Amino acid sequence: MKKIISTVFLFCVAFVNAQSNQSDAASLIELTPYVSDQVEGITEIARNNLENKLSQIVTANGMGVSGGDSRFIITANIVVLSKNITPTAPPMQAYTLEVNLYIGDGMEGIKFSSHSVTLKGVGENETKAYMAALRNLKTNDPQYQTFVNKGKLKIVEFYNKKCDAIIAEAKAYAMKGQYDAGLYKLSSIPVACKECYNKAVPITKVIYKQQIDKECKSYLANAKTSWVGNQDQYGATNASEYLAMIDPNASCYKEAQAFSNQIAAKILSDEKREWNFRMKVYQDDVASEKAALKAARDISLAYAKSENVYYTVVGWW
Repeated sequence: MKKIISTVFLFCVAFVNAQSNQSDAASLIELTPYVSDQVEGITEIARNNLENKLSQIVTANGMGVSGGDSRFIITANIVVLSKNITPTAPPMQAYTLEVNLYIGDGMEGIKFSSHSVTLKGVGENETKAYMAALRNLKTNDPQYQTFVNKGKLKIVEFYNKKCDAIIAEAKAYAMKGQYDAGLYKLSSIPVACKECYNKAVPITKVIYKQQIDKECKSYLANAKTSWVGNQDQYGATNASEYLAMIDPNASCYKEAQAFSNQIAAKILSDEKREWNFRMKVYQDDVASEKAALKAARDISLAYAKSENVYYTVVGWW
């Protein structure tokens, strides 16, 4: 089971007609290494080893490895072609493995490209022979380039075709008040896919504003409840924890500021000392916009962590 954390970045340009842009695109595409439990003979150690190898193949070919789980994966299946005992003293186990590599859309179960290699390994027992064979999987083989490039092109095509549908789905979520789900959908659109990304940014800002307005009302209500129950330093501290989370761009920010000033005045009057709390502020519009986009992405990531999904590789091998 994998959790979706979509951090896939693409560059939507023609690979054939824009060679200079192709390398930029490659560096922005991210894949998640994934090894199914159904792979023949796989152990936990072998799975980790193979996933590390897949990561190295990805980076060696100019792509990025997703820190979380993207919808696009690089995966592998292993077929044991032969098991033999060597005529040595002591006798050893000799394995021949066929490792089939795949890139595709793990969420929709669509295979984009594939490549096969044959590996051999010898060890004191079957497990060690299996691991020895996997260690012989070269991660910088030039033959991977065609395999990886085909996968890149298919991923770019995916976003070229799906852009409007993704934005429409995000709007639909927002209309139902599911702002985090809407932001999650928009966050999957690549920064480098310029035309689509530029379409998504204004929608992201609108949905994010709706999200922080909703949160602002909740945070302010909790702050007032904390203060009403204890109109002293203790209550002020509890209230400040909620006030500190209010975004300066939220619609109730000024009301929250006024309430903060009210608390400060009460503390000064009753306890003869200043309340050392300040509401969050942005230095300028640029800082505000950067913070808003980052916060929108954080919200989408938090949503993604709460969503579980199985990768589907049925029919890939």
